[in-house]
This record gives sequence, C-alpha cells and structure tokens, in this order.
Amino acid sequence: MNLTDSKYSRYSIVKEMLETASMIEKLDVKKIEAYAGKIKTKKIFFTGEGSSRIFPAKNTMYKAKIHNYKEYFSTENSTQALEYDLKDSTVFIASNSGRTKEAGRLLRKLKKEGHKAIFGVVANAGTPILEEADFGYLLSCGKEEAVAATKSVLEQALFYDLIFRKTNNLKLPDMKKLGTQVKEVLEMKIPEEITGQLAAAGMIYFAGRNDGVTEEITLKTNEITRKKSDFLEGTYALHGIEEVMDKKDAMVVINPFKEEEDKFCELIEKGVGCKTCAIATRDTCFKTVKIPNAGDFTTYLELAAGWNILIDVGIKLGINMDKTVRARKIGNVI
Repeated sequence: MNLTDSKYSRYSIVKEMLETASMIEKLDVKKIEAYAGKIKTKKIFFTGEGSSRIFPAKNTMYKAKIHNYKEYFSTENSTQALEYDLKDSTVFIASNSGRTKEAGRLLRKLKKEGHKAIFGVVANAGTPILEEADFGYLLSCGKEEAVAATKSVLEQALFYDLIFRKTNNLKLPDMKKLGTQVKEVLEMKIPEEITGQLAAAGMIYFAGRNDGVTEEITLKTNEITRKKSDFLEGTYALHGIEEVMDKKDAMVVINPFKEEEDKFCELIEKGVGCKTCAIATRDTCFKTVKIPNAGDFTTYLELAAGWNILIDVGIKLGINMDKTVRARKIGNVI
C-alpha cells in the first residue's frame, strides 16, 4: 500500500496504518519506561475489548513465557473479569475510545472495592477510563477515523512490551529501525495471486501462534474485507477442522512451525485443496509474503504484513474499508 496511488490514498485506514511507522520512531520510550516503577505486584491482568486486548495482551504474554518474566500474566474480557478476584493484581485496561462500557464497568467495580493499581491506556483525552484509573497513559498515535483500529493497537502493544522488558532487564528495541521495518512491510507489493485467492475465498482461515498476531488479523479480516474468518491456534488446523474445509476456502499461515509445515502442505493445501499462503521471515512450502526478521519484535512486522494483505483484498472487492454496515468504532459506550 502507499499514498501515491489514489486507490489507497482515499482511505483513512491506509493513512492510519502508514502513520504507524512514524509513531514508532517518535515514541517517547523514557516516558513509557517510567510506568515500570509504578508496578508493585507480580500478578498482571490485561483487559479490554477486541483489538485493545488481543494483540497488546497476548504479544506480551507470549514473550513473557519465552524470556521467563518474573511477573505472572493473565487476560480476559472486561465482563468476564467482573467475576475474578483481582485484588492482588495490577490491572491494565486498554480502550481506544476511553469510553468502552465493559471496561469502564470493571474499572468502577475495582475502584469501589478499594483497588489502587489500575492503569488506563487510551487514545482520547478527557475520557472516563483515562481519568478514573490510578495511572493513565494517553496514546501518542492520535485519533483514528476508520472503524478498524490499527495504529492504536500497535502502540498499546508497545506500551506493554516496553514496560515489561524494562522490569525484566531486557534490551529495548531500536525504535527508528523498527519503524523503518514496519514501513517497509506496509509498502511491500502483495502478489496478485495471493490477493486474488483470498478475495475469491468463501472463508479465510488463519493459523498461527497464540501470540495475538494471528487472532488480531482474523478480527481485522471481518472489519476490513467483510469476509468470514476463523483463528486456528497452533496446529488446530490438523486436528479436526479440516473435515469441514473445502476448495472454496483459503488459509493464511503466520510464521509456520517448521516441524509441522510439511503436514500443513499435505493435509490442508494438497489434501483439502484449501489455497494456502504464509507470512514468514523465511521461504516456506507455501506462497510466502517474506518479511524482515526483527527478533522479539517480528510480531509487529507480521501484523503489518497482515494489514497490507487485507487492504489489497478489500480494494479488490471494492469495499469502503473506512465505513462498516454494523460494526462501530466504539462497540458499547459508557
């Protein structure tokens, strides 16, 4: 995608995706690091609705397991969290709007119970979640016009990522380099063969790790392309669901497990006839959108590649990607 071609530049969602790169480069890392000193518990709970929770929370939780973080992390939607005992947890509530009803209801319940360690992570100033939380972080990315959240999701994820890398004494990324890599991936030309197969599919399956990337792209597929989609965690695609797949479907595998890649080719692409492509830092047995390897931060490039693919699919289908029929910018308002 790019802003020199009118088929892209007329959409706010494209502009907002491309703004992500400069947002990363300009991010005030020291300001974010300062929040690490406010965390006094080992238990960390992430909540929010939809995109404000999926990638930001699960990206951090995935890295915590890889690097054996000292904290214990968990996540759930805000309404189910009403049933949980969170008194010994630091609670992060992410809400792009700052006015999400479910998140606000949980925040007020916790405050009523005397909770003193609630972080509000929002994109809009003067909103209830930002003002009522014990600690607030106002995202620097600015307002989004498109219904589908993009740049805000990535900044929410970086906020968590940088804080807990700091508390665990891990090296922080070169933000300028990461921003450049994100821009490179967003501006990559997606092969027409991949775009065409996904646009023609009745159902698009996404397979990958439970690190928030694949699940978030699955959600964006609904919002951007209006295609039905499903997230198949890990190797779930090899354990029963292939029974209902057919040749009209397509699958995107993100960062395929080397140990199971051949089996995916054998059972899904060849056996079912489900047209399959991949996003990866290496060549795979599938048609592959190849991205740079950014180490721990490759997940951000995988997400950017997914966005890029979906934009081309949406354009091919002639969809107004800024405006949805039923989905709203704020799903449920305080």
